[in-house]
Amino acid sequence: MPETRILTRRLREHPDDSWTIDAALADGAYQALRATLAKEPADVAEQISTAMLRGRGGAGFPTATKWSFLPEGSYPRYLVVNADEGEPSTFKDHMLLELDPHQLLEGIAISSFAIECHLAFVYVRGEFALGAERLEQAIADARDRGFLGDDIAGSGFSLDIVVHRGAGAYICGEETGLLESLEGKRGMPRIRPPFPAVEGLYAKPTVVNNVETLSAVPTIMSMGGARYAEMGVERSKGTRIFSLSGHVKRPGNYEVELGKTTFRDLIFDADLGGGVPEDRAVKFFIPGGASSQWLTGADEHLDAPLDMDYVQQTFGVMLGSGAVMVYDETVDPTLVAWRLAKFFAHESCGKCTPCREGTGWMEKVLYRISHRAGRPEDLDMLLDVGDNISPGLNAPFSQTTICPLGPSAVSAVVSLDKFFRDEVLAKCPPRIPVFAAGAGS
Repeated sequence: MPETRILTRRLREHPDDSWTIDAALADGAYQALRATLAKEPADVAEQISTAMLRGRGGAGFPTATKWSFLPEGSYPRYLVVNADEGEPSTFKDHMLLELDPHQLLEGIAISSFAIECHLAFVYVRGEFALGAERLEQAIADARDRGFLGDDIAGSGFSLDIVVHRGAGAYICGEETGLLESLEGKRGMPRIRPPFPAVEGLYAKPTVVNNVETLSAVPTIMSMGGARYAEMGVERSKGTRIFSLSGHVKRPGNYEVELGKTTFRDLIFDADLGGGVPEDRAVKFFIPGGASSQWLTGADEHLDAPLDMDYVQQTFGVMLGSGAVMVYDETVDPTLVAWRLAKFFAHESCGKCTPCREGTGWMEKVLYRISHRAGRPEDLDMLLDVGDNISPGLNAPFSQTTICPLGPSAVSAVVSLDKFFRDEVLAKCPPRIPVFAAGAGS
């Protein structure tokens, strides 16, 4: 099954120089921007709405709807690009930044025109040194060619873009934590309301969009929203880049049409994942990044379509950040759960007590279970701790924390209980009572 390359076409067809402005212009870059600037801002929003583009950062919220929340007549307003890709095993935005920054810049310019914004910010993860350098060079080149700056292409529309490098904090991938960091504060999520669209960066109306989301905008404007919406199914339209890793023969980023490809296709197709090394069986996989609950190698899970709504409604999991992590039959799931818990405990900002305390205790208990020092009651205790972080055990919109980091840590525990309870309990033998010395019969 071949990929449906739209966002990745240029970087695949011109791997030697796809990030340069000459290669981008030769491939048609900025033509959509020129055409768009002759329209009205409302025309852009209408096309994005028709295309049914949803956010590719994890939440899957309709992009045009998010734009529409900006209060009318309130200026200045800002567009902030979330390029702080910190979810474990997610590396699609990293690729787009490094290999096709001009596609992103064109998407930023078109989107800024649509929301009447004249200053945009790209918050880049600190570790993405090459991506940040290429993005900064791309901005300079685009400005030299008249695609950024004052009076772009003689349209009267002006736009400047600022690149801000983060410092490696996972919490800054959450949009309000990102805004705090961008303002020079410690990266911690804000209590909402007010939402960023009303009071975001510098207390002004702000839209925060993901790299992949904005990179799709030039294509939508070129082909038209209706034609873009012909790809995909129901409310999952267009293509999506999935970061495939773990026990697969061909790990990497693959762009496929939403809803027309299954997890089995992604993992086993010779043109995609290529199957599991040594033809071992899939024991389980994480379908949407570390924040998601797990699925197993059962046929009903492997044959599920890559459809945002289907997997949520059918299995209670999410496609999330687009990271699919595959684990074969040799893997101990308790070790995976412990490592994920360790990550979330380390990355908790400490603002919310349930997350600050709960993730730390979850990591400690999972450590002793995974190292065969668990107690029979440990799994139920973990579920109880998780229920205090995410009442209803990771039910949608159910959390005692400001941001979803705390409930994300609960996902692995819920998955262990759902699919591997017997395996967990086997690592928790009954404790042998210790009697006091000299106790008589």
